[in-house]
Amino acid sequence: MSVFMDLSLILTEDRSGLRLLVDTAAHLGFSTVAINYVFEPPAKKKQEIPSPKPIHELIDQLPIVQGRSWPIRVLNRLTVVMSDSTHFAACMTYDVDIICVPVTEKLPFFFKRAPVNGAVDRGVVFEVSYSAAIRDTTMRRYTIANAISLMESCKGKNLIMSSAAEKHLELRGPYDITNLGLLFGLSEEDAKEAISSTCRSVLLHADTRKTASGIVYTMKTRQQGALPPPDCEAPAAKRPKPHLTA
Repeated sequence: MSVFMDLSLILTEDRSGLRLLVDTAAHLGFSTVAINYVFEPPAKKKQEIPSPKPIHELIDQLPIVQGRSWPIRVLNRLTVVMSDSTHFAACMTYDVDIICVPVTEKLPFFFKRAPVNGAVDRGVVFEVSYSAAIRDTTMRRYTIANAISLMESCKGKNLIMSSAAEKHLELRGPYDITNLGLLFGLSEEDAKEAISSTCRSVLLHADTRKTASGIVYTMKTRQQGALPPPDCEAPAAKRPKPHLTA
């Protein structure tokens, strides 16, 4: 059985609504979701990027995934809104994991195969969200048109589909999203991977960016200042010197 993920639940000020979003995602069968902090830097003045809050401060108790025996996994995610002119740089040079495709307006540019292939080679994925298509018929046309334009370049590879939902009524089940992927021009297999294995690849890509080429990973095993186990003798240079008395 596949593990389904929705990597974009929009953070809102309504904490009860956010908890309801996560509860609904778990009930629909999603094993992993991401709380999305959307930040749009102002044009003229600098503004500090908001720091995500710990999950336990947002949600008291995580719900159990439907059909599973474990609670849903909730992650934090930061999305920075950039201008259209940075699309090429985002594909080729920026240290990112996901490039979001705008769905609220018609794209002012065409997806060119060279930058798209460059992003795919670097392990970057493209994201298409569907909740805007539920809110408005005009946005529905933009969503379908922009998604099909992307499919013509990426051929359905390195693509994820997320909800970008702000309310629980905007969430859809994994198999409904798979059918929506067919409307975007994906094959049935690619549509299923867009909410499962490709999402897992995104998380692995994000983890390896914290390491030395994905080879070396350091982890703190115990707090600093903690005493070593009694059966482990410290090196001679680090042993405390005895106090001499006359």
